[in-house]
Amino acid sequence: MQLPLHIPQLDVFTDDELVRFCLANPELRIERDENGILYINMSPTHLLTSSNNSELNTEIGIWNRKKKGGKVIDSNGGFFLNDKSMKAPDVAWIRREQWDALSKKEKHSFPHLAPDFVLELASDSDNIEVLKEKMVKWIDNGVRLAWLVSPDEKLTYIYRHEHPVGTKAFSEVLSGENVLVGFETVLADILEE
Repeated sequence: MQLPLHIPQLDVFTDDELVRFCLANPELRIERDENGILYINMSPTHLLTSSNNSELNTEIGIWNRKKKGGKVIDSNGGFFLNDKSMKAPDVAWIRREQWDALSKKEKHSFPHLAPDFVLELASDSDNIEVLKEKMVKWIDNGVRLAWLVSPDEKLTYIYRHEHPVGTKAFSEVLSGENVLVGFETVLADILEE
């Protein structure tokens, strides 16, 4: 569950102030929307969501290690987007060219960069409609492929530029298409309900 955080006497954090705020509060998962409102995840997820998230990170990590095509980023990595928001997906992937173009300073912060791929895993406390809106914002900000994984529905919502939202049942093969080239998985084989 995300809660909006309102700070009196401060309209919005600058990007640098937001980075410092996040570093000073490592126990919180913080995001900023395009209007400057901060959202705080107050509590950790339960073990099943955490386990499923680890499985998804591992699956993409194994593929990436074989392909050597980029970098997999976990839920602690944030990104400043074109709409002035700062978001941290559950899983992100950045192709090698984008990663290599980042400076050392950017790699030690939240870069101004849209990852090539993002995945959000819906937990029991998440509002699926809010997550769907978030996925559209990822795509609007330059993400090439985004998956919203919904264990309750046993569905993955697939977002791409200029395509209607698609879905795949957990029992179907999920493909990384032309973004995670060669990646395929069947979520029913790796996720527990």
